[in-house]
Amino acid sequence: MPGSTDGSTKAMGALTLGALVAVTAYSVALGGNGWLWFGWVVLGLITLGMVVTHGSA
Repeated sequence: MPGSTDGSTKAMGALTLGALVAVTAYSVALGGNGWLWFGWVVLGLITLGMVVTHGSA
């Protein structure tokens, strides 16, 4: 069905959101780490790709 997301896409979105919270908390508590933010951006782009791919299928 167009516009719906399957379980793996929802799980990836939840993982990305959880990673954002964890990286933000780490940055607030211990200072920023560029590699953590880089990793989160990559994870976010993969998640976005999954959403776009599943949305067009």
